[in-house]
Amino acid sequence: MTNAHLHLGSLRTELPLIKSTEGPNGVLMSPMRNDDIVSLDPGFLTTAQCTSAITYIDGKNSILRYRGYPIEQLCEQSDFLEVAWLLRYGELPTQEQYDTFVNGINHRTMVGEDFRSLMSSFPHSAHPMSVLASAINALAAFYPETTDVSDPEQIAEAATIIMAKARTIVSYAMRRRLDEPMMYPDYSRGYIDDFLRMCFAVPYESYDPDPLHVHALGRLLIIHADHEQNCSTSVVRIAGSAHANLYSAVAAGINALSGPLHGGANERALRQLEDIAQSGLSVKQYVEQAKQEGRRISGLGHRVYKSYDPRAAIAKQYLTEIMKNPSQLHLSEDECQLFRVATELEEIALNDDYFISRNLYPNVDFYTGLIYRAIGFDESMFTPLFALGRIPGWIAQYVELMNDPMTKIGRPRQVYVGERLRDYVPIDQRG
Repeated sequence: MTNAHLHLGSLRTELPLIKSTEGPNGVLMSPMRNDDIVSLDPGFLTTAQCTSAITYIDGKNSILRYRGYPIEQLCEQSDFLEVAWLLRYGELPTQEQYDTFVNGINHRTMVGEDFRSLMSSFPHSAHPMSVLASAINALAAFYPETTDVSDPEQIAEAATIIMAKARTIVSYAMRRRLDEPMMYPDYSRGYIDDFLRMCFAVPYESYDPDPLHVHALGRLLIIHADHEQNCSTSVVRIAGSAHANLYSAVAAGINALSGPLHGGANERALRQLEDIAQSGLSVKQYVEQAKQEGRRISGLGHRVYKSYDPRAAIAKQYLTEIMKNPSQLHLSEDECQLFRVATELEEIALNDDYFISRNLYPNVDFYTGLIYRAIGFDESMFTPLFALGRIPGWIAQYVELMNDPMTKIGRPRQVYVGERLRDYVPIDQRG
């Protein structure tokens, strides 16, 4: 079959079928506009806005792949910058390509003094996501020679600048919020290693983060690197379809990610665990009460995954490793208690028909907040860390959009349900 057929009254329309390599096929709906009909799909839950070769998700079978590679293999054998290359270019890099890529990012990590002054101008109370979005957007003003979207070399340079400076910006946002001095990058260190140093080091003192923290954070950045056409990625693509430069498009994605229903979900999941721990009830009692009252438990269930979120399995693996030596990693008793609560809550969810029948399995947010907290980040930093991981995916999606001959400026339709034509009534005649 090469076409679908729409029959509506006397209307007969052929809709071309777009074949997928895996997952659902697509039906091209644009011919409907010739007949004054639009498809109505609130939330775009069954609408594909594009074809894409970047990320494949099978929510029924707990599958997540980047460019065909299983997320489990990438977390076990790869690193964050190699995954960033893979997402952007479609293949794993050679050693020479990898070394050049890493060197290019490391030597663009520094920001100039004018940019540091910009970062210092934000109030201490500013949320780091607001600072991050503003700062990424401001990069276009500092690097105007990389904003021509018709020039692939300028887009590539802008992508490298964003990858390099985002971690510096996130660390600066954190230091600013804590009223601590901002640290300069160290080119000799690894991407994650130096990021943690910029976040937590004390000036003029040596600082070496725990290797387990470095490795665990690297895995969290990988599992967040892309996730198909989610809310923030869709925003990046919509902005890019208008030929907004890469800085503006990524800033738009950051703003979308800041919403509590998107990137802020890991904060809610951690607060849920804290609420359980402080409730005076056992985990089982708390769950039963929540079920009776119809209250949702944050961290359970996902829009796409109808089985165990594969990213949650990876996060749990690294959190378990961290919790094996709580005293060595200077974890508090409160943090240990939250881990025990999470473990018990997961056990209940995986064996309770109430959760199983509703596909409420642990999602990626269930454990990531606990890992961020164990490393030393407070809740305000959870979503910026999510954004730091997601930037390679946004860049890859933007580049794919620009190279897609089917791309058109985003312009969703609507079904109008307002008033029909009516005449204006002067104010002195309105009853």
